[in-house]
Amino acid sequence: MSDFLLKVTDLSIDFGGLKAVSGFSCELAQGELVGLIGPNGAGKTTVFNMLSGVYTPTSGEILYCGRNGHIHNVGSVAPAVLNRLGISRTFQNIRLFGKMTVEDNVRIALHPQRTETPLDVLFRLKRFRVDEDLMIAKTGELLSLFKIEHKKHELARNLPYGEQRKLEIARALASNPSLLLLDEPAAGMNPQETEELMKLISFIRGEFRLTILLIEHDMRLVMGICERILVLDYGRTIAAGLPGEIKKNPAVIKAYLGEEAV
Repeated sequence: MSDFLLKVTDLSIDFGGLKAVSGFSCELAQGELVGLIGPNGAGKTTVFNMLSGVYTPTSGEILYCGRNGHIHNVGSVAPAVLNRLGISRTFQNIRLFGKMTVEDNVRIALHPQRTETPLDVLFRLKRFRVDEDLMIAKTGELLSLFKIEHKKHELARNLPYGEQRKLEIARALASNPSLLLLDEPAAGMNPQETEELMKLISFIRGEFRLTILLIEHDMRLVMGICERILVLDYGRTIAAGLPGEIKKNPAVIKAYLGEEAV
């Protein structure tokens, strides 16, 4: 078994001559909870887009250790394939199926785990009924975990913003990931919702045996739950370390507050 879950080496991407990310490297061990921070436009979501297959890097390498211990080079792998390998993500701008129910948003992520054949479905055979019961049970468990089970029949677009965020995380968990990428999960949440989210992220990391990499601007959340923090600025890593070290790092203070702050 590899001693890493994800190993990223010298990752870079250009857009029409503009280098959005340059030489990004990181290594995540199984079970870690790591934060990726930086000012607006630093390249954080671009990194997530490369890790999740939305963008193909211009250069660099992304190695991922799958559930069977096999090392996959996933730098140019499609998002759907990455999801099956165990990499799941949420988005900075919520991407739910707004015209579908809360329940169906989660059920659709469970679809690859179904085992029935078209004939099982057509004739409603035992395997179909067993799959249906499992999907209903798993969906209920996830919605209960996020305290939105009572809204399972509502359209996703009708949920309050904070609950839409929770639903998006629940849907990401439904695909049974090993690596969960959370892109600004606390965006739009009030302080009480953010506090609940902090506890929830810590809980699901242990409950689902996840490795989590998250982008977040709420420093209280980042400093409160992340074990390590990586800092980007203008597409480059300017600092990496423990929360206490990052908080005092002059380069980080300068990036966030300007030259006069150091």
